[in-house]
Amino acid sequence: MDIRRRRFVLASLLVAMFLSAMEGTIVATAMPTIIGDLGGFALFAWVFSLFLLAQVASIPIYGRLSDVWGRKRVFSIGILIFLLGSLLCGFSHSMTMLIISRAVQGMGAGAVQPVASTIVGDIYPLRERARVQGYISSVWALASIVGPTLGGFIVQTIGWPWIFWINVPIGFVTWLGIYMFHREEITHKKHAIDYIGSLTLVIGTAALILGLVQGGVVWAWTSWQSIVAFVVFILFTVLFIARQKVAPEPILPLYLLTERNVALANGIALIIGGITYGISSFTPTFAQGVLGTSAVVAGLTIASLSVGWPIAASLSGKLILSRGYRFSFMLGLIVTFGATVLYPFLLTPNSSPWWLALGTALFGFGLGLSSTTSLLLVQTAVPYEQRGVSTGVNMFARTLGSSLWVAVLGSVMDSVIAHHIRMKDGLGVHHPVTLDVTNVLLDPSARVKLGSSQLHFLTHALAAGIDQAFWFVCATALIGVVLTVFVSSKIPHQA
Repeated sequence: MDIRRRRFVLASLLVAMFLSAMEGTIVATAMPTIIGDLGGFALFAWVFSLFLLAQVASIPIYGRLSDVWGRKRVFSIGILIFLLGSLLCGFSHSMTMLIISRAVQGMGAGAVQPVASTIVGDIYPLRERARVQGYISSVWALASIVGPTLGGFIVQTIGWPWIFWINVPIGFVTWLGIYMFHREEITHKKHAIDYIGSLTLVIGTAALILGLVQGGVVWAWTSWQSIVAFVVFILFTVLFIARQKVAPEPILPLYLLTERNVALANGIALIIGGITYGISSFTPTFAQGVLGTSAVVAGLTIASLSVGWPIAASLSGKLILSRGYRFSFMLGLIVTFGATVLYPFLLTPNSSPWWLALGTALFGFGLGLSSTTSLLLVQTAVPYEQRGVSTGVNMFARTLGSSLWVAVLGSVMDSVIAHHIRMKDGLGVHHPVTLDVTNVLLDPSARVKLGSSQLHFLTHALAAGIDQAFWFVCATALIGVVLTVFVSSKIPHQA
């Protein structure tokens, strides 16, 4: 593919990734207005849950289908489903319709990330691929910053439906760019699509994500709903594995889970996803809730993640080709571990936001290096006809890691805060343990109503909770460092 055509394809992929990544943050900003128009406050959590559930459950399937039907066709199908969901979301006249439309959106978004990364793997050689994957990763960081601001502007000017409808013209141009400029060679042969395996995978994954997202928030961890969700996950995972052993063309070849380097790369991707979630969620929460900064400054503390990440991603290709995957992996995760050790010392109620930004930039470098290495490893470890499913599994592992850490880190922080509140009397509330400390401290109007002693106590309680969550992140980063020891040190050929 010539350079000009390749640039158009990359631009289209980046825009598609941006639209998909921005869906969470832009919708969160508009939810109060949407609830005011549609009602259904008790259901609003499902607006986010079903999008995530549909997206995560479909990622490995789209990856496999891109190997069978071709990247261009599957990516186009995903974009069109996403745009259909966006259109329906804007026309929603009830919360139930919005939730169903968000599920359609999620089904389309599930194709964007894995297939876009697979296309990059197809059209760029290894040395350039690392740099381009860094651009893709930066898009996600940029979306987390732009989304809330853009969402607020749209809601205040042209109305909340346009946070969804704006996707349609932009997404159509993206689809057109891929359709016109991407060329791929497809070997036409009859395939036996593993529908049974796909169904068991979707049900099992959906049950797991549902249990993680709702557990500890809407459902108690010991409630019958949580127990049923995890039992369904275990049951259908067993059925899925059994099916993959006998399927003529399995949706997920099991050797991708057992081949040493690929399995290690996916295990590390799981950890990277969790650490990335911890950094991107708790850093701005600490800046705004504990330090009392504005939302803009809090956003800037996490924006530096997008500075270190692409720099490291650009270096990873050269490191891999000169020193091998193990060295690149190990360097990235050692830097990440060093940042997690340093970070709790920066997280004090008297810290400067600029120190937080510096720590986040260090995280970005370590995560950018290890994340890109993980993806490049799984793409080069398999033949072309399995690159899509291999990329999809890696993306799935990273997203699943984020979902797991949502549950774990949230529970760690909440338990520490609850412990601090139980040990303190005189807060002036009837049920102090149930006080939503985070929401109070993040709401400027509620924060100013607190007395100086209450504010001091609550900010220190939140700081302690986040600090404990980061020590958990530190432990998982150390596990990642240990896993890199077992990665092959062989230097790959240019691919």
